[in-house]
Amino acid sequence: MGDTRLTTCQGQDIAPHLAALARLRIRVFRDFPYLYDGDFDYEADYLRRYADCPESLFVLAFDGDDLIGAATGMPLVADVEAFRAPFERAGLEPATVFYYGESVLLPEYRGRGIGKAFMAERERHAAREGFTIAAFCAVERPDDHPLKPADYVPLHGFWHSRGYERQPDLATTFRWKDIGEPAETDKPMVFWLKPLA
Repeated sequence: MGDTRLTTCQGQDIAPHLAALARLRIRVFRDFPYLYDGDFDYEADYLRRYADCPESLFVLAFDGDDLIGAATGMPLVADVEAFRAPFERAGLEPATVFYYGESVLLPEYRGRGIGKAFMAERERHAAREGFTIAAFCAVERPDDHPLKPADYVPLHGFWHSRGYERQPDLATTFRWKDIGEPAETDKPMVFWLKPLA
């Protein structure tokens, strides 16, 4: 990971970094496949949900004093209905699931092992806290999307290499405004799961 350093915190201990994390999410999620036309007020509200949960986890990556990456997680039972409901419909108990909110990293820091460290730290935390499943969901865009870069490589291979499996029958939708679009639209999100020892 070079000169970068990782640190973790939980709940309200994220407070000093919330604004930087909101800006980081807006920057990273602007790229394909999320194409998120960021809104700072929405970000502050979204991140507050994690900060207000004492069992949440923030894994932060710094280069000097600059926040260059972050990964979050919280018990699924503490998250919103849109994420809990697919598990309930599938007969999976949300109380057993530690849900990853996101993993964001500036492009120039990718390929240094930070993403692997994010995954490992969240898995250790989740297993230590007694969860038996780690889960996240990812947006799915059509292969012929007009804003898909020619050199775009999805992260499926990386996720598979870390032991996560795509669950096509475990899905939800979430709304946001794409860059260049006038209004929010529903986006299909598919869950990936990994059993924890």
